[in-house]
Amino acid sequence: MAKFDFDEDIDRRAVPALKWHPMVLGADGSDLFPAGVADMDFRAPAPVIAAMQERLEHGVFGYETVPEGLMPALTGWLQTRHGWTVEPGHILRAPNVLDSLAIAASLFTEEGDGIIVQPPVFFDFYDIIGENHRRVVPNPLILRDGRYEMDFDGLERLAADPRNRMLYLCNPHNPVGRVWTRDELARLDTICQRHDVLVIADEIHGDITFAGHAYTPFATLGAQAAANSITCISPAKSFNIAACCSAFTVIADDVRRRAFQVENSRLTVNKNNAFASVAMLAAYGDGAPWLDAVIAYLHGNLAVLRDRLEGLAGVKMIEPEGTFLVWLDFRGLGLAPDDLTAFLRQKAGWAVTRGIAFGPEGAGFARLNIACTRARLTTALDRLSDALAQFKQTVASQGETR
Repeated sequence: MAKFDFDEDIDRRAVPALKWHPMVLGADGSDLFPAGVADMDFRAPAPVIAAMQERLEHGVFGYETVPEGLMPALTGWLQTRHGWTVEPGHILRAPNVLDSLAIAASLFTEEGDGIIVQPPVFFDFYDIIGENHRRVVPNPLILRDGRYEMDFDGLERLAADPRNRMLYLCNPHNPVGRVWTRDELARLDTICQRHDVLVIADEIHGDITFAGHAYTPFATLGAQAAANSITCISPAKSFNIAACCSAFTVIADDVRRRAFQVENSRLTVNKNNAFASVAMLAAYGDGAPWLDAVIAYLHGNLAVLRDRLEGLAGVKMIEPEGTFLVWLDFRGLGLAPDDLTAFLRQKAGWAVTRGIAFGPEGAGFARLNIACTRARLTTALDRLSDALAQFKQTVASQGETR
């Protein structure tokens, strides 16, 4: 395996990185551990950087079409990496995954219709549904013995309601880190097909899974599943190029795909960016060794986190099967959501994503991004350990004075 330096401490404040920006950290957050925004602190793959530099040196940046090699690189990646054979003609370009989720809601549901989600789930799902004047229909996941499962009985009841016409699937799941198995997805597919509920699969984290867990593209369940779904993918998470890439929408059904094409044209979101094109082409064509090394490094960070948390009272880790996001259970501290946020920020120096942002089911939890240097993670865990020890002492002293 090639040598990659993921321990390099890169100054992300040199650019307006959202994770490190006062917009996220607050004006007083310069010393916080920035682990909320879902990107990596690692330099992008060398082939991606080289491809963008070569394109820059060309010097002419007029209108461009999609490079001839991009679709073969994408379909080759999906086939080689995930065993997913995709017809190139089924793939549409999109500015980003969220854009495709919004367009799907607009095209294939009516105002007031319900869209089923499985909280705790990616907070932008709620915004997209609300801003399109649709109803959020929660089908909460079940936390059983430290592992989240789908509530299929609840899903059956909700899907049977003709007012609920769509389901947003997060596969793998953000924030709980589940990599849904083929059997689980097949059960969901059966229910949705039985009740004519269209599945919109956000699979942006699909490339990042840990040993023993394999991402199953929803559309690989069979021809009927592919026809009753729309899959949204992007190399943004996999190769840490969110600021310079776009996305793809895979639509097997001819009628829905044509509708999407018309809407893309109406909204003029079907233009091409030269740098996004070459970045994605290089990532899919030559980025596999880098991604394999990233996953190995993340596995090491996860081991450090697991080891450190075992000795800390008041916090538990929900073991992730994929993504670089870890769902932490702080309910043992007995703090309300705002108080937990204040504790993590003011006492531990952590800027993580509030669990409550992912739905009421996230109360008492927080989402931690471990795609950072091991040294930074270790320092952050030291600070958390000190904060928890101080919290325990405070609680004990308050008990003595009662």
